[in-house]
Parts: sequence; C-alpha cells; structure tokens
Amino acid sequence: MANFDDKQGRDTRLVAAGRREEWTGAVVNPPVWRGSTHLYRDTAALRQGTKTNEDGRFFYGRRGSPTQWALCDALTKLEPDAYGTVLYPSGVAALSGSLMAVLKPGDVLLVTDNAYEPTRLMATGLFRKLGIETRFFDPLDVDGFRDQFCDRTKAVMLESPGSLTMEVCDVPALAAIAREMGATSLIDNTYATSLGFPAIKHGCDISIMSLTKHVGGHSDLMMGSASAANRHYRLLRQTAQTLGHVVSPDDAALALRGLRTMGLRLDRTTQTAREVASWLAARPEVAHVLCPLLEGCAGHELWSRDFTGGCGLFSFVLKGADEESRARLIDALQLFGIGYSWGGFESLALPFDPAPIRTATPWPPGNWQAEDRYGVRLAIGLEDEQDLVRDLEQGFAAMEQT
Repeated sequence: MANFDDKQGRDTRLVAAGRREEWTGAVVNPPVWRGSTHLYRDTAALRQGTKTNEDGRFFYGRRGSPTQWALCDALTKLEPDAYGTVLYPSGVAALSGSLMAVLKPGDVLLVTDNAYEPTRLMATGLFRKLGIETRFFDPLDVDGFRDQFCDRTKAVMLESPGSLTMEVCDVPALAAIAREMGATSLIDNTYATSLGFPAIKHGCDISIMSLTKHVGGHSDLMMGSASAANRHYRLLRQTAQTLGHVVSPDDAALALRGLRTMGLRLDRTTQTAREVASWLAARPEVAHVLCPLLEGCAGHELWSRDFTGGCGLFSFVLKGADEESRARLIDALQLFGIGYSWGGFESLALPFDPAPIRTATPWPPGNWQAEDRYGVRLAIGLEDEQDLVRDLEQGFAAMEQT
C-alpha cells in the first residue's frame, strides 16, 4: 500500500491519500462496507461507543464505515491546514449543512453576488424562514467590504471564480476582513478544488466542494464535502449528524476512484479550456470571454497570484445576440451536451443570463455594451480540442441562420 506524505507531489498524494492499511487490508482500494448496524462485543463496549465521535470508530451506519472514512481522510489530507472533512449527499447539502452549522435565527449572512444560484435560493428562501437575514455584496469591492458588516453578521459565503460569470475575488483579503469582524468565512471551492486553491491556507474557515463535479468525474454520483480546521469541523460534524446527513458507501467508493485521476483530468480540461477560450476570443460573434485562465481576461492577475490550477469551466458572452440566436447556437452543438453541472468527462453547454438574480452588482457590467448580455457557459471535458472547436464553429454558423 502507498504511504501518504504531504510533502510529496500532487498526483502522488492523490494516489496515496485515504489508503490506510486498516481500511484497505491487502487490496488497493478500500472495500465497500455496507451496513447500518454496527455490532458491539458486549454492553460495556456499547456504553463506551457513545463517548467517542470520530472517524475510525464504529458506532452506527450514519457515522460511516471504512469506505466513507477513507474518502474523508483523503479529502482532509488534500486540503492543507484542514483537521477533518464531513460528507453530504450533494453539493447543495454541503452548502446548507455548513451554513446551518454556523448560523442561528437573528444572524446576518453575507453572500457574494455571483454565487451559485441554489446558494442564493437557499439564502433567500429557507434561511429567511429560519430567521436568518441575507445580504448580497459585490465580491470585487474589497475596500467597501468592511462596511457590509453589522454586529449580527456571523458568516460570509464566498465563491471564486463565480460559477457563471467567473469573477475572481481577493479571497485572502475578504477572509481576513471576515475574521477581523468576527464572522466565519465559507467558500464554495468546487471550481479549482483544494488542488488548485487551498482555501483554508488562504484564510477561509470552511472549504466546500460539490464532489459531484471533479472528484466524481464521471457524472454518475452526487455528493458534497466540507473541510475545516478543528473548531469548525466539530460544528460541521455535529450539525450533519443532527440533520441525518449521510452518503452511501457505494458512492463514496466511486468518489475515491474518481479522486485518484482528478489531477490528470483537471490538467487536461484546463489546457483545453485555455485553447478553446483563446479561439473564442478571436471570434467576431463573441463580445467577451470570461475565463480567468486566459491572460488579458478579467481576474487573471488574481487567479495567477492565488491559484495553482484551474479546470475546464468558463463562459463567453455573445455580441448583440438575442435569446433565439443563442438557442440556435447551443442546439446545433453535437459534442457539447446541454445540461447542468461540470467536471465530468463530457463537455457541456449552458445558456445563462444572470441579470434577474443580481442584487448588488449589475449585469451586464456598466462598462459593457447593454446589448451584450446573453452568455454561454462551457464545461470542457476530455474530448479533443480541435473537435470541440469544429463543433462550436458549426454552432456559430447555425446561430446566423434565420
């Protein structure tokens, strides 16, 4: 069995993390431990079981077994400065569970205005019913960020880059201000994962990922995670157990399998995304390419400073198009599926228009032409770059047809 060493290279750590001998035995991968009931040798052991609550100790199925523990251990090892990781049945469950762990009725939550739409809906729907007030803020206005706080502000929800419009915010600066103001900083770190952006090391308290995306990698599981240092990890674990959050060992095994090749897939999709984005930037039909990987694009300087890796997700905005012409473009694509999510082996295309869901920042931005507003988000998969370019080229041709 491989031995884990946090000084080893990224891909070596991806191979070795979570593979403790007591969980794998003589095989390479941790077996799938299915079981709701865990048995005790006697009543004294039963009583002792209630006195501990940590991975590696059998208690009951909701607290996991070696398959889930191995995945938690691997994710923790890959997130520098994390103490532990909690698993959730989806990325949205990870977001809601993490926020509920640090908020109570009467608190104020600050949410970046470019947040994942389910995060916004959660904040303005469920949390409002629970007596939690949500205020949205401009993630690029670091100077004005401190003014967003009041004595009831207890948490800040960050996301960088934004999942549709790709703004890169100064996470270390925002997280430092949040800590200074006594608030917990959480980040949806699904885009780059801990491999490309070690969020806790950059000052965030809780790093959240949709494992459905890059970790799973094959569009066949749903899962989320939250990693944190000791104090916040304890809150996450207690809240998740109270809510009954649990993932199946079968899905945990799939996530572990995907984790081993995640670095290679991220490298490939990042490289292809950069090339496709460069090609799109030269197209006359495109007004803006929203891709921080690309030199000259908004956010590239911050991305280069803070990130060590990217992924295949980026967007572009059509020049003076309408919804119908955008639909013709997307409908004509053969290699890009039309669907939500990203991080799988297949490429996806999704229309977006964030204007209706923005509250603190305008869309389109004030320095753009007003008619340049209809966007397309691409999730680049593992197909050959030239084939994706040809597919987009025939999509643009279809867009011009009436």
